[in-house]
Amino acid sequence: MYSTLVEMFDKRVQASPDAIAQYGKDEKGLFYPISYKELQERVRSLALALREFGIRRGDKVGIISDNRPEWLASDLAILSLGAADVPRGRDAMPYEVEHILKTTDAEIVFAENNEQLDKILGIRKSLSKLKKIILIEGKIPEQEDIEVVHYSSLLEKGRALASVSDHDWTDYGSSDDIATVIFTSGTTGLPKGVMISHGSMLYQLGEIDKIIDFKPGWKWLSVLPVWHAFERILQYAALYETNAIAYSKPIGKILMTDIQRINPEILPSVPRIWETVKSGVYQTLKGKSPAEARAFSFFLSMAKRYRRLESIVKDRIPKYGKTFRLPMRVVSYIPYIISKGIYKIGDKAAFSQIKSKFGTSFVGGVSGGGSISKDATEFFEAIGIRILNGYGLTETGPVVGVTSYKHPVNGIMHKFEGTELKVVDKEGRTLGPGEKGELLIRGPQVMKGYYNDKARTDEIIDEEGFLHSGDLAVLDIHGDFSIVGRVKDTIVLSGGENVEPVPIEKALMESEYIETAVVIGQDKKHLGALISINEKNTELYLKANNIPYVSRTGLAELDDVKALINKEIVKYVNTERGFKAFEQISRFAITDNQFQVGRELSAKQEIKRSEIMKLYSKEIESIFN
Repeated sequence: MYSTLVEMFDKRVQASPDAIAQYGKDEKGLFYPISYKELQERVRSLALALREFGIRRGDKVGIISDNRPEWLASDLAILSLGAADVPRGRDAMPYEVEHILKTTDAEIVFAENNEQLDKILGIRKSLSKLKKIILIEGKIPEQEDIEVVHYSSLLEKGRALASVSDHDWTDYGSSDDIATVIFTSGTTGLPKGVMISHGSMLYQLGEIDKIIDFKPGWKWLSVLPVWHAFERILQYAALYETNAIAYSKPIGKILMTDIQRINPEILPSVPRIWETVKSGVYQTLKGKSPAEARAFSFFLSMAKRYRRLESIVKDRIPKYGKTFRLPMRVVSYIPYIISKGIYKIGDKAAFSQIKSKFGTSFVGGVSGGGSISKDATEFFEAIGIRILNGYGLTETGPVVGVTSYKHPVNGIMHKFEGTELKVVDKEGRTLGPGEKGELLIRGPQVMKGYYNDKARTDEIIDEEGFLHSGDLAVLDIHGDFSIVGRVKDTIVLSGGENVEPVPIEKALMESEYIETAVVIGQDKKHLGALISINEKNTELYLKANNIPYVSRTGLAELDDVKALINKEIVKYVNTERGFKAFEQISRFAITDNQFQVGRELSAKQEIKRSEIMKLYSKEIESIFN
């Protein structure tokens, strides 16, 4: 249908020039609109100026910036010239920026602000190919060895060229052209550059369009790092649907305020954001009267029952073999109708207040960058907030499958049409439905390879073109799938038992007092856990129970806090919740600090296991001594 993302964007502008494409923020933090026509004008001006600077088809241009309107305009301008961008967030370390700019021979790089500019200037001597830096906001310093151009000056230069230029925008190039080289953060070694083509992204946009009946004019709230493949594809999805992107931040107060201001239909996010929202609801309940809290708990339990019965009646239970479910569906129908009536009462009395915080137009959330916990999924489904869980890797552009919007099946993601999946064991034998093994992926979205690194490309993509994900999965009889862990994360106890830590960690983090949990125990007799507590909730617990303490700094050492965490571990990880005896936590240690992005957590807020093993070696040693 389209050859490139730029052609897709231009066709959207032709069809709806006055529709809103973006909402930026002014100095006062208030949103202002940018139309598709205005965005295209900026894209064209930037492209003409970049072409004047010597950027040509096949070149690589760096963008070191977080989400903002200028990011997308710069990205589309680079793609308009047949070049590809090399993005990274402003939390990137100097050595990472040096690696990606040096590896791709970038001659021009966009820097979001003076902090990023200083970072690039600090590594300038090792970047022999770098000729110009474009500063999006901030002051231009006095520099003699490299030219620094302000973004606004670049726009002015482009506009002047546009007034006398007959630039032809119809030569879009090929769908096989590289659109971006995204360097994965990785947990060991230097990041690898994932080459993603225009065709990969356009294929995903067509498949995403089949999932939801998007309406023109919908608004998407952008909070995730745009240099990540997940947020990147969603930015293009908004344009594909002639929707608008509003730029916010994944900070509770800012995010919830912006939701009220912009009233979005779609909120893309990572699982941790949804977990935070859920915790916030329970925290608010503590300020209610006992009667109100009991009423909410009652309606929530009935709502969960209603959703479970709905899954049975509407046949939304995963199928791993031949089953005859009609009798069960018939028996469940009357309880389903009764519970539906109770749900409507609860929705009006309690749930509507929570849903109102997402605005009056909210359609649903899209969660990626990791699987959302079962508890969080059940909570939001129960109160009537739809969350679609997506799965993929940077190396798959990134989307492989998403929860079906029209017919969701519990815990199952629907693979894209045209994408092939298979699950294999350690010996490479293909497994059947319901059997756990490594997920292999082949499809139009799979990367073209790692940039200038054939050896590592061959390690992950086999001779048949299947990409080895490193994720453990189970297929159902329809070929759809659920993710159950990571191959490399599997813990083997000294007794030979194989343990997947992720489901246990998710269960532990359902506790309002546990911020992050890391399960450990390789080659040990039993499992242990490293716990980062939710300091605010723990402090409230101590106050409510009249337990004296000096400050938050010493909470980890209090016997009462240790007893509380032990109680929570037993509550959330036990045989009644489906965990085997060897999957239960025998001992634990509480960290003295919160886990931070860039240290213990990746930019997607996933656990960096190798870093944690180094940073907390003493605490981990104490667990098993």
